[in-house]
Amino acid sequence: MAQIRLTNTRTRTKEDFVPIDPGNVRLYLCGPTVYDRAHLGNARPVLVFDLLVRMLRHVYGAGAVTYVRNFTDVDDKINAEAQRRKAAGRPGTLEDLIAERSDETIGWYHQDMDALGALRPDHEPRATAYVGQMIEMTRDLIANGHAYEAERHVLFDVRSFRDYGKLSGRSVDDMIAGARVEVAPYKRDPMDFVLWKPSDADLPGWDSPWGRGRPGWHIECSAMSAALLGPSFDIHGGGIDLQFPHHENEIAQSCCAHPDAGFANVWLHNEMLQVEGKKMSKSLGNFFTVRDLLDRGVPGEVIRFVMLSTHYRKPMDWTDAKAREAEAVLRRWRGLVAGIEPAPSPAPAVIDALSDDLNSAGAIAALHELAAKGDGAGLLASARMLGLLLPEMGGWAEAGDAAADQIAVLLAARLAARQARDFATADAIREGFAAAGVEVKDTPQGPEWSLAAGFDPARLADLAKAHGA
Repeated sequence: MAQIRLTNTRTRTKEDFVPIDPGNVRLYLCGPTVYDRAHLGNARPVLVFDLLVRMLRHVYGAGAVTYVRNFTDVDDKINAEAQRRKAAGRPGTLEDLIAERSDETIGWYHQDMDALGALRPDHEPRATAYVGQMIEMTRDLIANGHAYEAERHVLFDVRSFRDYGKLSGRSVDDMIAGARVEVAPYKRDPMDFVLWKPSDADLPGWDSPWGRGRPGWHIECSAMSAALLGPSFDIHGGGIDLQFPHHENEIAQSCCAHPDAGFANVWLHNEMLQVEGKKMSKSLGNFFTVRDLLDRGVPGEVIRFVMLSTHYRKPMDWTDAKAREAEAVLRRWRGLVAGIEPAPSPAPAVIDALSDDLNSAGAIAALHELAAKGDGAGLLASARMLGLLLPEMGGWAEAGDAAADQIAVLLAARLAARQARDFATADAIREGFAAAGVEVKDTPQGPEWSLAAGFDPARLADLAKAHGA
C-alpha cells in the first residue's frame, strides 16, 4: 500500500497520512456560495480534492472514502437577487425565489464541474437543510461559555479559545492590527464573529432562541461536517483564501462545541490562480468563469490538464499558450491509446508522485515519459488516475479528428488556388480558417495547423462544403 504524504497547513509540515479509520476515510471541502457561475479560481480546489479522492480510493478502496462538499445557500448576494426578482414581479415568496436561484446556480455548477471530469461528492449538503444543527451548536457554545447573545446577535468569544490563530500562525492581537474587522458596539472583542444574526421581514429567517434570524457563514460548515462526518474526521480544505478567517473560525467553534474531539486532523490549502501572470480580477478585464472557457471551445479535459500541471501549493498561472499546448498533448496521447486496453494499474512513477503531497506536475511528467516510450497501456491507466483520457471526456478530440480530413482537403484547395493565381479563393479559405478557429502556419516543409481554443466545427464544415470538401 502506498504511503500518502500531505502538507498539513496546521503543522506546516509534510506528514504521513494516517486515517482515523482506514475503512472510512473522511474529508470535507468548503464548496461554493451559489449566487453565480463558478469562476476559474473556484475550480482549482475542486480539482485538487478530486485528485485526492481518486488517490485515496486507489489506496484504501473505492468504498472506503466519504467525500463531502457543501453548498452555501444562505447569503446576502442570493437574497439580493431574490429580492430583485420579487420586485420585478416574479411570483412566489422570497424563500421560493431564493430556492429558485440556488437550484439554478447549483445546476450550473454541476454542469461546469462535470465538464472538468470532477467526481460528484458522496454528500452535497445545503446550508438551509442544516439550520437546526447550527442552532443546536450555537446553543451549546453559549452554554459552554464560548459564545454570548447581544442585541439579537450571537457571537463567538474568540478570547475563550486559547488556540485561536494557530492555523494561520497569528495571534489575536496581530489579527486585529492587520485585518479589517467588523466593528459593532455589541461585540466584546473586535475579533468576535457572528454565529447568528437577526432577519427582518425582507430577509429569509428561521425561528431560534434568539429570535427570527439566520446563521453566520462560519457555523454552517462546522454543523454540516459534524452531522455528516462526525466531530473528528481526516481532511478539511479549500483555497488558501479561506484559511483566515473562515477555517480559523471553524476550528474555534467546532473544537469548543466538541471539546473531546479533534475536528480535522489534516488541513489542505491550495494556492491562488492567476491569468497571464496577473491576479484574476474584473478590474483588469481578465476575470472569467469556467463556462466562459467552455463556451469559447476550450475542452474541459484541457482545463483540467492545465490546472493539474502546477502543484496545488504553488500559484497557478492560466495562459492561452498553456491551453493550446495541453490540447496538443492530449490529442497526441489520445491517438497513442486509441483502441488500447489500459494496463491493470497505473505506473509506479505516477503513484509515487501523487503519494508525495499530490505532486500532479510530477505525475504528468511521468505520463510524458510513458508516452515517449510508446507505452499506451501504461499511459492510459496512469492518465485515468488523474482523471484524464477518460472515454467520456474525449468528444472534443473526436471532433478534431473529423476536422483533420476537412482541413487537409481545404489546404489542398488553397494550394491549388494559389497555383492557379486565384488569390480571392486562397484568401477566402485563409479567412475561413481564422473564423473557424483553425490556426495555419506556412513553413518550408508545408503548412502546419492547430485548433485554437475557440475552434468551431460547424464553421469549418460550412467552409469545407463551400469549397467542395
